[in-house]
Amino acid sequence: MTKVVLKLTSKRVASLTALAWIAVSGFAPGLAQVPNFNNLAPPTTPFNNNFPPPGNFDAYLLGGGDRLTIDIFEVPQYSGIYQVPADGVIQLPLIGGVRVEGLTIQEASQLISANYDRFLKRPLVTIRLLSARPINVSVSGEVTRPGSFTVSLIGGAGDNPGVQYPTLAQALKQAGGITLAADLTQVQVRRKVSPNSDRTFTVNLEDFVQSGRGSQELTLRDGDSIFVPTATQVSLREVRRLATVDFAADLERARTVAVVGEVQRPGAYTLAGVATAASTNQLAGITGGLPTVTSAIEQAGGIKPLADLRNIQIRRQTQIGTEQVIEINLWQLLQAGDINQDTVVQNGDTIVIPRAREISAAEAAEVASARFSPETIQVSVVGEVRSPGVINIPPNTPLNQALLTAGGFDQARADEEDVRLIRLNEDGTVITKEVNFSITEGVNERSNPILQDNDIIVIGRSDGARFADRLNTVLGPTAAGLALFSIPSRIVDVLRILGIVNSN
Repeated sequence: MTKVVLKLTSKRVASLTALAWIAVSGFAPGLAQVPNFNNLAPPTTPFNNNFPPPGNFDAYLLGGGDRLTIDIFEVPQYSGIYQVPADGVIQLPLIGGVRVEGLTIQEASQLISANYDRFLKRPLVTIRLLSARPINVSVSGEVTRPGSFTVSLIGGAGDNPGVQYPTLAQALKQAGGITLAADLTQVQVRRKVSPNSDRTFTVNLEDFVQSGRGSQELTLRDGDSIFVPTATQVSLREVRRLATVDFAADLERARTVAVVGEVQRPGAYTLAGVATAASTNQLAGITGGLPTVTSAIEQAGGIKPLADLRNIQIRRQTQIGTEQVIEINLWQLLQAGDINQDTVVQNGDTIVIPRAREISAAEAAEVASARFSPETIQVSVVGEVRSPGVINIPPNTPLNQALLTAGGFDQARADEEDVRLIRLNEDGTVITKEVNFSITEGVNERSNPILQDNDIIVIGRSDGARFADRLNTVLGPTAAGLALFSIPSRIVDVLRILGIVNSN
């Protein structure tokens, strides 16, 4: 074994050594740490959390996987590049194994210097971090993909051995983003502060989202555990904000929701992500948007006439197994333009649309013109018109427009004063109403009512047409009558029950 002794007999050498010692001891610790944020001006309003102050926990702790440059002043044969193995012990010339795991760069420098003190006179050891090992963090609670994740650090360059730690927001994004049930005011980070003790910090990410303050405090360390709790109270405004923050679940991913109750086609539907919807709608000349309650209702064919827009519910399963029930009032959207009522939905939501006991004609007319109502309704026109059958017309169409769509009265056979409206209600009841019809009347309930889905219009025969039909019956079978061949059988059954057509 070779023993190296540095002889310091010259005052000049001694002075240089002293200056070097001052330089290393005075500046090396600063280089061994990440940048110190304590010198920055504090925000005007304190950041609302109990996360550790930057100066207390920013020192990087060495561990398996770190690559280091260890430089021993004026002893290049013992200097070199080392990678810390999994057990945290690096093997150095002369002194053998030195455990550096869990030490700061400054502490490791002092420990190696103390070990070389047996062989070297006043050894000056400088350690630089060439590349930092990835850190492991776990994320649980209201995130899309809970689990453990490996996050790479960015090491310093040149004489700057510091590292750039991942932020809390970056870790949440790596876990798929927060769900819409998250409570950002109480995010918890648990950190091991010593081999035998942990400490839990509560972070108000809502404050960070609103003001941008606290970004420096939100850095993570190896072994951190993050928990995003479930909100106990739901604010529709906050839900919309949660959907659009940078660390939210990806809005471009498709999501499956169930729509039940008073819609035309109840069932499960997949809503396209924002990017896909925008691309599709652009080709169709439509403006794209967020996956919301109304877009899900549109997928289900639109609401039925008796849909209760004031008491819609979203039932949302949380990550902890409970169910959130969110009350939605789409009538408030129509009346006051409250866009928050058209809240964003997430994968697995169930939208429940109840049935109203009754709806006024004025309200029905306004609802029928809403975007989430069906684009067309079906009305059957039977009797003495030119083109009897089922017609598709826009909602809020009056009776006179429906008759024109069916070709108008058959002038040779129709009795224009014998017009009846049959309404098949959602509760199974049937209402028959004689209409004092006038083709020139404006919209009114007495002579020109607004039609609803599945309405039946019956145009009676004139006396001349009845006489001719009786004569044809005597002479032979005929297909005249009410011209029912193009009418669905269920409509014909209703007409038979009401006695409008005979069983034959």
